Amino acid sequence: MTSEALLSRLRDVAGDRLSTGTAVREHHSRSESHHHGVLPDAVVFPASTAEVQAIVAACAEYRCPMTAFGAGSSLEGHVVPVHGGISVDLTRMNRIVRLNAEDLDVTVEAGVTRKQLEKHLRSSGLMFPLDPGADATLGGMASTRASGTTAVRYGTMRDAVLALTVVTANGRAIRTGSRARKSSAGYDLTRLFVGAEGTLGIITELTLRLHGRPEAVAAATCWFDSIDDAVASVIAIIQLGIPVARIELLDEVQVDAVNRHSRTSYPAAPMLFFEFHGLSAANVAEHAAEVSGIVEAQNGHDFTRADSPEARAAMWQARHDAFHASLALRPGSRAWTTDVCVPISRLADCIRETKADLATSHLLGPLVGHVGDGNFHLIMPVDPASAEDLAEAERITDRLVERALAMDGTCSGEHGVGLGKMRFLEQEHGPAALDVMRAIKQALDPLNLMNPGKILPEAGSR
Repeated sequence: MTSEALLSRLRDVAGDRLSTGTAVREHHSRSESHHHGVLPDAVVFPASTAEVQAIVAACAEYRCPMTAFGAGSSLEGHVVPVHGGISVDLTRMNRIVRLNAEDLDVTVEAGVTRKQLEKHLRSSGLMFPLDPGADATLGGMASTRASGTTAVRYGTMRDAVLALTVVTANGRAIRTGSRARKSSAGYDLTRLFVGAEGTLGIITELTLRLHGRPEAVAAATCWFDSIDDAVASVIAIIQLGIPVARIELLDEVQVDAVNRHSRTSYPAAPMLFFEFHGLSAANVAEHAAEVSGIVEAQNGHDFTRADSPEARAAMWQARHDAFHASLALRPGSRAWTTDVCVPISRLADCIRETKADLATSHLLGPLVGHVGDGNFHLIMPVDPASAEDLAEAERITDRLVERALAMDGTCSGEHGVGLGKMRFLEQEHGPAALDVMRAIKQALDPLNLMNPGKILPEAGSR
């Protein structure tokens, strides 16, 4: 348990923004994932980088674990405080510090959410295109190296972050880069902390790359007789270099779930959802026509285009409803959600073999994918109190990851490691690479206080 002396120190920093109430602690014990929660001893809500420094310094002095918390929307248990201690909730650090429209960048505090930034940018002609689905905080998105539906065109958080302010385990604040678009000066500390999941330090501020808002946007859908035909279309589109902003795949199980949940009437068949960004309506129409020709050649049906904002939003609602539609297939369940990423040439094989596993399982596994970059997800509704459900979901996940790794893929394309994927890291990277990761962790966090129990397996763990 956290000592009263430490709590007193934290009250000196944050006043009534320190909470030991059961409801607040429960909220910070878990995220959207299936992983069982662990109550932190207390939750503190800093309002500045200086306060985060003071909190970290105090926790370091008392050897108290710290877990950073944003929107709580992560899917691999990243924010579960497995050793108790202090949950550091950054949502009150929500200022947009500086917009540099001429340079296409913005500096924000870590608690700013994706939708908050989008609202701020709306009149500027600029956008931050990364969309992981949830209204995540930007600090959390950087910590998990998030991406989402637009990664095929705009990249991931690895590409979007120019610089960070990070508070390290000794309470020091460091700046990892500048606003320059490139640099050859020293180690790339920015990319070290992007994806570190709060295990090396707490991100408090980010400078992000922006993009011009497209002059014209269109969306489209089509359905296929088979997953193989849908993926073959995606491969052809990517290889031909057609600049599609989004390419999303829903399998027939996911489409059926969406139809039930959202009262849509799509054919219960594999579907692709597209979005096109261009400099003009003619530009977008040209790209859409090229894609239409490709999907027709791959036995695609009913290529339907939407141009108005209202029609596009209605068309994309099916994709956005995928998570909740999957849970609605089994009321009262929680989602065991997992993802892998493989070279796009192996995508059809990976999906086909995964669906064969699901066909023999008592669990449902709706499939949705950012297939333009070889990434797909399973959303398995499970009863978290059922040992049978959890063992079966783990079996399917294990087979999925082993399959992806055998295809030169990765155990996670965008969810991150957290608790759920730790056991696969040595298989993916090898023991020598894990030793390097442990050396970095030891150098920056020798007392193992920053989000302990994540990414790198601890002694005696599986």
